[in-house]
Amino acid sequence: MKRFAKKISRIMRGEEKGFTLIELLVVIGILGVLGAVVALNVGSFIGSGHNEAACAELHNVQTAVLAYMAENTSTVPTSVDDCAEYIVGTPSGTYTIGAGGEVTQTDFAGGAACTLPAGAEEPTT
Repeated sequence: MKRFAKKISRIMRGEEKGFTLIELLVVIGILGVLGAVVALNVGSFIGSGHNEAACAELHNVQTAVLAYMAENTSTVPTSVDDCAEYIVGTPSGTYTIGAGGEVTQTDFAGGAACTLPAGAEEPTT
Protein backbone atom coordinates (compact mmCIF):
# COMPACT_ATOMS: atom_id res chain seq x y z
CA MET A 1 0.00 0.00 0.00
CA LYS A 2 2.88 2.34 0.78
CA ARG A 3 4.37 1.64 -2.63
CA PHE A 4 1.05 2.60 -4.29
CA ALA A 5 0.84 5.84 -2.29
CA LYS A 6 4.42 6.75 -3.25
CA LYS A 7 3.65 6.04 -6.90
CA ILE A 8 0.59 8.31 -6.76
CA SER A 9 2.61 11.11 -5.19
CA ARG A 10 5.35 10.75 -7.85
CA ILE A 11 2.72 10.89 -10.62
CA MET A 12 1.16 13.98 -9.06
CA ARG A 13 4.57 15.71 -8.92
CA GLY A 14 5.22 14.81 -12.55
CA GLU A 15 8.12 12.44 -11.90
CA GLU A 16 6.32 9.51 -13.55
CA LYS A 17 4.09 9.53 -16.57
CA GLY A 18 1.46 6.89 -15.65
CA PHE A 19 0.54 3.46 -14.39
CA THR A 20 1.87 0.15 -15.68
CA LEU A 21 -0.37 -2.31 -17.48
CA ILE A 22 -0.28 -4.73 -14.52
CA GLU A 23 -1.46 -2.02 -12.11
CA LEU A 24 -4.34 -1.11 -14.39
CA LEU A 25 -5.35 -4.77 -14.82
CA VAL A 26 -5.32 -5.32 -11.06
CA VAL A 27 -7.60 -2.32 -10.50
CA ILE A 28 -9.96 -3.45 -13.27
CA GLY A 29 -10.03 -6.97 -11.79
CA ILE A 30 -10.88 -5.66 -8.31
CA LEU A 31 -13.66 -3.47 -9.72
CA GLY A 32 -15.03 -6.43 -11.68
CA VAL A 33 -15.17 -8.63 -8.57
CA LEU A 34 -16.88 -5.88 -6.55
CA GLY A 35 -19.40 -5.30 -9.37
CA ALA A 36 -20.24 -9.00 -9.53
CA VAL A 37 -20.81 -9.21 -5.77
CA VAL A 38 -23.07 -6.16 -5.81
CA ALA A 39 -25.07 -7.42 -8.80
CA LEU A 40 -25.72 -10.80 -7.17
CA ASN A 41 -26.88 -9.23 -3.90
CA VAL A 42 -29.17 -6.70 -5.59
CA GLY A 43 -30.75 -9.46 -7.71
CA SER A 44 -31.77 -11.43 -4.63
CA PHE A 45 -33.46 -8.37 -3.12
CA ILE A 46 -35.48 -7.77 -6.29
CA GLY A 47 -36.82 -11.34 -6.22
CA SER A 48 -37.76 -11.16 -2.54
CA GLY A 49 -39.51 -7.83 -3.16
CA HIS A 50 -41.95 -9.43 -5.61
CA ASN A 51 -42.71 -12.19 -3.09
CA GLU A 52 -43.26 -9.65 -0.29
CA ALA A 53 -45.64 -7.64 -2.49
CA ALA A 54 -47.60 -10.79 -3.37
CA CYS A 55 -47.85 -11.79 0.30
CA ALA A 56 -48.92 -8.30 1.35
CA GLU A 57 -51.66 -8.24 -1.28
CA LEU A 58 -52.85 -11.72 -0.29
CA HIS A 59 -53.05 -10.59 3.33
CA ASN A 60 -54.98 -7.49 2.22
CA VAL A 61 -57.53 -9.62 0.33
CA GLN A 62 -57.85 -12.05 3.28
CA THR A 63 -58.58 -9.13 5.60
CA ALA A 64 -61.16 -7.75 3.16
CA VAL A 65 -62.94 -11.13 2.99
CA LEU A 66 -63.04 -11.32 6.80
CA ALA A 67 -64.43 -7.77 7.00
CA TYR A 68 -67.09 -8.64 4.42
CA MET A 69 -68.06 -11.77 6.35
CA ALA A 70 -68.22 -9.84 9.65
CA GLU A 71 -70.48 -7.19 8.20
CA ASN A 72 -72.72 -9.58 6.21
CA THR A 73 -73.52 -12.18 8.89
CA SER A 74 -70.85 -14.69 7.90
CA THR A 75 -71.88 -14.70 4.23
CA VAL A 76 -68.88 -15.71 2.14
CA PRO A 77 -68.25 -13.44 -0.86
CA THR A 78 -68.32 -15.20 -4.21
CA SER A 79 -65.50 -13.13 -5.70
CA VAL A 80 -62.97 -10.48 -4.75
CA ASP A 81 -65.21 -7.89 -6.42
CA ASP A 82 -67.88 -8.48 -3.74
CA CYS A 83 -65.52 -7.23 -1.02
CA ALA A 84 -63.79 -4.55 -3.13
CA GLU A 85 -64.90 -1.75 -0.80
CA TYR A 86 -62.72 -3.26 1.96
CA ILE A 87 -59.58 -3.62 -0.18
CA VAL A 88 -56.96 -0.89 -0.16
CA GLY A 89 -55.88 -0.27 -3.75
CA THR A 90 -56.60 -2.50 -6.73
CA PRO A 91 -55.52 -6.15 -6.50
CA SER A 92 -53.16 -7.13 -9.28
CA GLY A 93 -53.40 -10.86 -8.63
CA THR A 94 -56.03 -13.52 -9.19
CA TYR A 95 -57.72 -14.94 -6.10
CA THR A 96 -60.08 -17.81 -5.33
CA ILE A 97 -62.35 -17.65 -2.30
CA GLY A 98 -63.28 -21.01 -0.77
CA ALA A 99 -66.54 -22.02 0.90
CA GLY A 100 -65.14 -21.28 4.36
CA GLY A 101 -63.77 -17.88 3.40
CA GLU A 102 -60.18 -19.01 2.81
CA VAL A 103 -58.39 -17.06 0.10
CA THR A 104 -55.96 -18.65 -2.35
CA GLN A 105 -53.72 -16.61 -4.62
CA THR A 106 -53.52 -18.25 -8.03
CA ASP A 107 -51.57 -15.58 -9.91
CA PHE A 108 -49.78 -12.31 -9.20
CA ALA A 109 -48.96 -9.67 -11.81
CA GLY A 110 -45.53 -8.86 -10.36
CA GLY A 111 -44.25 -12.41 -10.83
CA ALA A 112 -44.75 -15.54 -8.79
CA ALA A 113 -47.59 -15.88 -6.31
CA CYS A 114 -46.95 -15.63 -2.58
CA THR A 115 -44.75 -18.44 -1.29
CA LEU A 116 -45.06 -19.02 2.42
CA PRO A 117 -42.44 -20.57 4.67
CA ALA A 118 -43.11 -24.21 5.61
CA GLY A 119 -45.75 -24.45 8.34
CA ALA A 120 -47.02 -20.89 7.99
CA GLU A 121 -50.78 -20.39 7.79
CA GLU A 122 -50.92 -16.85 6.47
CA PRO A 123 -48.52 -14.44 4.79
CA THR A 124 -45.83 -12.83 6.89
CA THR A 125 -45.78 -9.04 6.69
